[in-house]
Amino acid sequence: MIPRYQRILFIVLLSASVFMAIFLVYMHRKNFADVKNADHTPLEAPVYSASEQVTLDLADDSDFTLTPTVRSIALPQTPAVRARALVEHLLAEYSLPRSNHPLDGGISVDDVFLVPLPLGSAQHAPLTKDAQADPLTQVTGELAVVNLRSSWVDGHPAGITSETLTIQSIVGTLHANLPEITKVKFLVDGKPRDTLAGSVEFDRIFDVDASITAPVQTATHD
Repeated sequence: MIPRYQRILFIVLLSASVFMAIFLVYMHRKNFADVKNADHTPLEAPVYSASEQVTLDLADDSDFTLTPTVRSIALPQTPAVRARALVEHLLAEYSLPRSNHPLDGGISVDDVFLVPLPLGSAQHAPLTKDAQADPLTQVTGELAVVNLRSSWVDGHPAGITSETLTIQSIVGTLHANLPEITKVKFLVDGKPRDTLAGSVEFDRIFDVDASITAPVQTATHD
């Protein structure tokens, strides 16, 4: 004769088995319904062309110069994404051991936005009288808004020479490959920042022509 406690244990185990079987059938049907109803529209991947010749304005701390240097790089075709990739490649160059303008590596750029100029044109809402006095309402081309990451900016070496070279390098590289860019504005984590690393004003609009032709401050001013 089977002891009473064994019968109770058998009933408990049988009940648990039946419950688990019902639960598994329910979860299977639920997952199948979720997959069936899911949106299977394929995501559009960024379109990259074959490698092409681009010009990077590379900085050299030894003689305080910018040298246009050709690199073969595959870039996206969308202008704003293309601009971001250019800046990322440029700053990545400075993290290499051979760099003459050494900077920290890591992810440096969050976004680059391109704004048609002049402000107040057909692409924008009408401007107030005060806004019409803004220089950006008087120029043509595009304004590139480069949003950098604070984690990268915080590691940038301080000093007029180093900061000026970095700014001129980015501005020159953008204009060399996207000539429609005539102005550049920098943000850090989406907000204006007074200086790049404590020495050079960062919270302003940089004119492409002025940034390219302006002489770089010598090290005696650091």
